Amino acid sequence: MTSQSSSEPTTSPADRARTLSALHAAPEILRVVNVWDVVSAKAVLALPETRAIATAGHSIAATFGYPDGTIPFDLTLDMVGRIVDAAGDVPVTADLDDGYEDTGETTRRAIGVGIVGANMEDRLRPLAESAARVEAVVAAGEAEGVPFSLNARTDAFVRGGDRPLEESVADAIERGRAYLDAGADIVFVPGPLDADVTRQLVEGIGERKVSVIGLPGALTAAEYEALGVARISYGPTTQRVALTALQDVAKSLYADGVIPESTRALN
Repeated sequence: MTSQSSSEPTTSPADRARTLSALHAAPEILRVVNVWDVVSAKAVLALPETRAIATAGHSIAATFGYPDGTIPFDLTLDMVGRIVDAAGDVPVTADLDDGYEDTGETTRRAIGVGIVGANMEDRLRPLAESAARVEAVVAAGEAEGVPFSLNARTDAFVRGGDRPLEESVADAIERGRAYLDAGADIVFVPGPLDADVTRQLVEGIGERKVSVIGLPGALTAAEYEALGVARISYGPTTQRVALTALQDVAKSLYADGVIPESTRALN
């Protein structure tokens, strides 16, 4: 375990927020491996490559038995607060679904437990309403003295239905620009993005201003970096990898197998 993840933080939330924003703006793509509880966070924090921690809302919801997007905020807040406590000086950015009813109040409470950045979904609300919700996040951070690093998510692809691809691209660009104008740090565009679509998004939204999700069969982080993407995260897929390993070893044990000797004591 690194000293950062095993001691009290020596930096303020404002400092950690500035660190996260600088990581977004750096030429090197920020790779964040999503976690869902304290032990998964500690496993990732033990790696020297870890620069920031991102929580996966889908995975936290699944941990408590909720479908994605339906977990009560208090449960999410408790878990992400515990992850912050484990992270020390490493900045933690949280998946806060759509920001709940009042994105400003949600942000204020998140900052209260040490969160310094977040994803919030627009769920394709009307653009003016979505931009106002972004503005409320930024204003709440300013009121708390924390330059909160919002990774404003647009669902232009994942909720775009069967509309033509070019419409989703145009929608994502329009929304992304509006969210940056409203004070967001970067813009999260989840979906299966190939090189051509990614290039269009970066050209339309801005260099080092687009955040993507790494999915099976997607581009590599290095390929996204070369296209000017700021950040890559992995959402619920990291938990799926862990659960796949658990189910596979359980199947082996039922068949009179043994625990693999390569197993590491990470808990």
